[in-house]
Amino acid sequence: MASQTVVLPAPPSAARAAAAPSARRRRVDSVDLLRGVVMVLMLLDHTREFVHRDAPFFDAADLSRTTVALFITRWVTHFCAPTFVFLAGTGVALQLARGKSKRELSRYLLTRGAWLIVLEFTLIRFGVVFDLDYRAFPGMLQVIWAIGVGMMVLAALIHLRTRWIAAIGVAIVALHNLTDGMGVAAAPGTTPGGADAFWMVLHQPGFIQVMGVRLLVLYPVLPWIGVLLCGFCFGQVYGWDAERRRRLLVRLGLGMVAAFILLRLTNLYGNPFPWSVQKNAVFTVLSFVNTQKYPPSVLFILMTLGPALLALAWVERVPRGPVGRTLVTFGRVPLFFYLLQWPVAHGLALLLSLAAGKPTSHLFGFPGGTPPEPGAGFSLGVAYLVWAAGVALLYPLCRWFAEVKRRRNDWWLSYL
Repeated sequence: MASQTVVLPAPPSAARAAAAPSARRRRVDSVDLLRGVVMVLMLLDHTREFVHRDAPFFDAADLSRTTVALFITRWVTHFCAPTFVFLAGTGVALQLARGKSKRELSRYLLTRGAWLIVLEFTLIRFGVVFDLDYRAFPGMLQVIWAIGVGMMVLAALIHLRTRWIAAIGVAIVALHNLTDGMGVAAAPGTTPGGADAFWMVLHQPGFIQVMGVRLLVLYPVLPWIGVLLCGFCFGQVYGWDAERRRRLLVRLGLGMVAAFILLRLTNLYGNPFPWSVQKNAVFTVLSFVNTQKYPPSVLFILMTLGPALLALAWVERVPRGPVGRTLVTFGRVPLFFYLLQWPVAHGLALLLSLAAGKPTSHLFGFPGGTPPEPGAGFSLGVAYLVWAAGVALLYPLCRWFAEVKRRRNDWWLSYL
């Protein structure tokens, strides 16, 4: 009689161990694709800041000085930070769904949050200023800082029920504009410290003094914590079937867009500065969508995250062509992309200025610290060309690192 080989089922613990690598590697392509879109747009914004001749002199959203093309170039990048922070929260929820315990995830969030804050004051700072003199400018509190603090807060809240985390997140996002009248009024030539500095870290951009060190708060953390908590709770929908999830995305996205339009029309609540009729219809529309980012107002969040959710519903059904696959690659290594895009945008601006024989002193040191010399910078069209070059330069690097993360499970890779 021919012999038979009997295959015994693996013990449950062994089965879990064998499944762990594949579980870690499973990703949601639509989330990665949308994240990739916002990463590429983020590079556009930072490239413009380094390359465009007018960037050091006025805000591209200043309707008294901007052009339509410049305003739109800036405005489309408003979708980056809210979507980036929101999907950071969603990514945490996906880790929980892949099998991490809340205890493990809480420990990871604490350490990764602290690591992000360290990166903000080291690699990111250098990429922004190309200067190692910390006495002149220690650093800015930007989006990576805000995500880091948000993750450390979530490390504590993750042990609550999801409904309570959602309630806290929505309450922060919806109600934080009630505190707009509580701003710190610093005397000219002074830098707030103590309780005033703490309040500014929470809700008001500007310079602060911490233990004798002067810092620039660009991303006050309170509203961003709310966005990250909402993103975490939203991540639960990726355990639903696709059609049910798509219906929710469409309804929630349309509801947020409608809420933005209705609240903005009334000028009653949700943004410190009302819209107004401008010199023509186009600029009036620009005024309507010109909402506050620092800190992000309720209307800013509705204006950006509503369309982002609609985009998530759409990209779930879109076939992945070359562009889609490229964006997914970027979205799979968001922190790696973010860390590299600063020196890439800054370095390309420097090389281009040197090649064209233009001044470069303004590209070193604290942003705005050294006024550009006459003739510095380039047109907006050149900024777009440099942006395209930056995307092309970053793609092979991100593809390589995405493949490394796919093949390997080293613990440190989860921190990049």
